[in-house]
Amino acid sequence: MRVARGTRHGARGHAAGLLSAAFATIILLTSPAAGAAPGLAERVIEHKMANGLTVLLVERHQAPIVSINITFGVGGINELTGSTGVAHLYEHMAFKGTHTIGTKDYARERPLLDELDRLSTEIELRRAAGADAPELQRLRQAFKDMQYRADQLVVGNEMSLLYQRHGAVGLNASTGKDVTRYVISLPANRLPLWAAIESDRMAHPVLREFYKERAVVMEERRLRTDDSPNGLLYEAFAAAAFQAHPYGAPTIGWASDIQALTPAETERFFRTYYGPANATIGIVGDINPPEVIALIESTFGKIPSLPSPPPVVTAEPEQHGERRVEVEFDAEPIVLIGYHKPSIGHPDDFVFDVLESILSEGVTSRLYHRIVREKRLAPAIGADAGFPGTLAPNLFVISAASLAPHTTAEVETAVYEELERLKTEPVSAKELEKVLNNLDASLVRALRSNGGLAGQLAYFQTVARDWRYVLKARERIAAVTPQDIQRVARAYFTKANRTVATLVRAPKKS
Repeated sequence: MRVARGTRHGARGHAAGLLSAAFATIILLTSPAAGAAPGLAERVIEHKMANGLTVLLVERHQAPIVSINITFGVGGINELTGSTGVAHLYEHMAFKGTHTIGTKDYARERPLLDELDRLSTEIELRRAAGADAPELQRLRQAFKDMQYRADQLVVGNEMSLLYQRHGAVGLNASTGKDVTRYVISLPANRLPLWAAIESDRMAHPVLREFYKERAVVMEERRLRTDDSPNGLLYEAFAAAAFQAHPYGAPTIGWASDIQALTPAETERFFRTYYGPANATIGIVGDINPPEVIALIESTFGKIPSLPSPPPVVTAEPEQHGERRVEVEFDAEPIVLIGYHKPSIGHPDDFVFDVLESILSEGVTSRLYHRIVREKRLAPAIGADAGFPGTLAPNLFVISAASLAPHTTAEVETAVYEELERLKTEPVSAKELEKVLNNLDASLVRALRSNGGLAGQLAYFQTVARDWRYVLKARERIAAVTPQDIQRVARAYFTKANRTVATLVRAPKKS
């Protein structure tokens, strides 16, 4: 079972239901008090606004706190070649403020921002045309001077400071392949402040300090990818596995694309994908739902609807042979093994949830027991049943570092032996029972907090188009049989469907 979680530039996840007797603990967690309490299905209040915005509310009165998760159905999957990273860059820009937040005088600031954009465009055009150094130096100095003037009108981090002054915590955001999420928790009596700020941010963002933030993202890419063995390996792995679909591009973006992003292009992306109909707000905590709905109608309800975003039309073709890639880096060897698999909601996707748990969940899992404890080929090993996203067909990935003096080739061989066992030996009832126990424990952890529940509801409303997926997945997983596992293993765990990426030590220069 995969529970929705925050992104590391590639969010993904599944969740499961609360309806069976095994979920008594979870029902109590989501109930206002112990005793005969309604389950989650009866406690979620869903409100659809005229402009398309979806609001999901759950009352929890244990403390005067409210947690909020705004999830937009946009991420790296919606980017085109040449503009990769724009979803992540906009997430950064969304904290820069609005016409009224983050500025001392927007009427004076706006023309300066426009002039900055004009100068930036002219610099790039002149540079491409081969302008001489003095001319470029003059333009760059003009840009620097204009940036200084614009900076004098900026109130730095005003949104964050405003929230902090009113007791809010956890203000954050994340961008993945499928979704972008904005989260916060705050005192229940500060909901009107939240509604005013966030409706303003959804309707009137200002891309101030754009060029500074673009440089910050470039530095983030250098830190997390270019100078990171794991980052480089996963980037090369995805690019090899997905040759047509946008899942093959890094969510943070290719360096040349990031550097070429402009405010105009970023704002077009916002206007295309950040409409209210592409957003879900999950609110959990000490609330009175009718009052909250009235508050959201009076603030977010004023935001006009936008046309539906364009669908992603590119599909990844069937793979017709193993793909292998090596990344050289001065670090311990690592191997990634990925198999193409279906997207969220497909019947076989639930089988992969079971396979993830059987193979890598806990110290008694098959891969851990055989490769880490018994053969001592690796210090750790893991599986991920939804990389790098879930909306489109994705990858089942097994990852491990080899433990010297053993090699990644030995790890590979051992992994393939375990996958072959799945094809020929039926999984025992005891292992399937453990899968459900692990799944139940994961969901308890995910729903224990207000923020966790708000995140689960908003995520599945976005990627599965129905938050009730939370209630259905466990039943579907519980119905998986040993025969299903054998069938799926035989169909998908094949050499032709496999992509392997290996981190190898770079040869020493003579």
